[in-house]
Formats: sequence, structure tokens, C-alpha cells
Amino acid sequence: MSIYDIAVTTISGQTQTLSAYKGKALLIVNVASACGLTPHYKGLQALYEQYQDQGLVVLGFPCNQFAGQEPGTNEEIQAFCELNYQVTFPLFDKIDVKGEHAHPLYTYLLNHTPEPYRTGDIEWNFVKFLVDANGNVIKQYSARTEPADISADIEAVLA
Repeated sequence: MSIYDIAVTTISGQTQTLSAYKGKALLIVNVASACGLTPHYKGLQALYEQYQDQGLVVLGFPCNQFAGQEPGTNEEIQAFCELNYQVTFPLFDKIDVKGEHAHPLYTYLLNHTPEPYRTGDIEWNFVKFLVDANGNVIKQYSARTEPADISADIEAVLA
């Protein structure tokens, strides 16, 4: 199984596999609207705007597992992101990223992140995973890693 075989649901309710992004570098992030790290949306959107023409897609997966910081419906989440952060990168259905009901995407990401970049856990909202254009998980970044601090790694993956 590859990352491209994993089914996800868009924020508007369509089911698709990640094969829709084959050949693109991906920055996959569990996001939340009521978190101290919510301003990371601004940096994620900036990365998307800066690198999308070179093949980067940011994928946002809302998650309410951390202190209930993503309580809204998909419609409310999408409206919040567009209004407050002008988000244009793809957002998906709210999921669990850890525990018994973790989405298969996050199980895959955690199991395929190479050492020494694997933490084995999703510690909070805004954990980021960089995936190359061939579907290989390159690196996991902590929730507190500012999106701008990932630029050099993105450039290396896009080179």
C-alpha cells in the first residue's frame, strides 16, 4: 500500500484517494480553528502560495482531539479558514489523528516517517508531515514548528 491508496473525504463531502496528488509534494497538517497555534494557517497559506506552482500542495485535516479546539462543522471550519486566513489549499473532513479511531492516513504517516524524524506521536494540533512527489514521507515536524521554518526542506524536495 502507498500513501496514494488512502481514501480521504474533502471538507465538502467527496471521497477521493490521495492519488489525486500523485506527482506533487505534500505538506499534511492536522489543523484546528481555536488553538493557540491557529495562526499557523497564515504561514501554511504563504507556503502554498509560494510553492504551489513548483508542485507543493498543503493538505489540512481538521481534528478535535486536542482540548476540543476544532468543535465546528465542516462548513464552519471552511468559512473560518477562508474569512480569517484566506485559505485556498485543500481542507478535508474532520478526523482523528491518534488513538483507536485514528484515520488510516495518520497511521500511515506515523509508520512511514523515517528516523530520526519520527516522533511516533501526534502531540497537538498543527503537526506537519512533508511527503515528496513520489509519496515518500520525508519528515515530521512538531506542532510548534513555524511553517516558514520548513521552507528549506520544501525547496529540497521540489528541486
